[in-house]
Amino acid sequence: MPCPRCGFQHNCICHAEPQSLTSAAHFVLLTHPKELNKDTNTGVLMERTLPHCRRVIWDRVTPPSELIQQLTNPQFDPWLLFPSDETHPASDFQPTDQKIPLFVILDATWQEARKMVRKSPWLAALPRLSLTPKSMSEYQLRRNQQAGNLCTCEAGIALLSLTNQPQQAAKLEQYFSTFIEVFHAEKSGHTKH
Repeated sequence: MPCPRCGFQHNCICHAEPQSLTSAAHFVLLTHPKELNKDTNTGVLMERTLPHCRRVIWDRVTPPSELIQQLTNPQFDPWLLFPSDETHPASDFQPTDQKIPLFVILDATWQEARKMVRKSPWLAALPRLSLTPKSMSEYQLRRNQQAGNLCTCEAGIALLSLTNQPQQAAKLEQYFSTFIEVFHAEKSGHTKH
C-alpha cells in the first residue's frame, strides 16, 4: 500500500518532511490540470510543507475568482514567477513591511505555462519576477527539459532564499533532494538502500 501522505510505497519519504517551515510569503501553485496526477510533480512538496501555500487549478474558460480577488487585495504584493519578454519586463523583488509577498508559480510544463500566461489576461497584469538559478536544476525526472529551468519546488526554494529565509530554503531543499534521490527506486518497485 502506498503511504497516504507521500504516496510512495517502497520508499516512504515522510521522515524527511520538514515539520516547522515558516514563511511570511504566500505561495499559489497555479496548476495546469494535466499536472494533477503526475507523480513527477514537485509542487506537492511545497503544498505539504509551507504554511501559506495552496494549489489553484488553472482553467482557461473559468478564471479562479477567489485568486483574482486575492491578487487585488491591498494587503498582498502579488508577483508572477515567469520569464520576462519585451512586453513584460522582469522587476526586482523589493520586500515591503506593509504588504505580504504573494508568489504565483505556474505549476506546469514550460509549454503549458506559456499557454496559461497567453490565455489569461489577469496573469499578464501581474508584475513578473524571474529567477537566475545559482546552480543547475537537480530535477531530471521528465524528458525535454531545458537547461536553466527549475522545477516547481526548486522555484519555491529559490523564492524562500530571495525573501531572506535561507534556513527555510535549506529545509525544503533537503526534502526535495530526498524525493529526487528515491524517485527512480520507488518507480522501479524496490527499496533504496
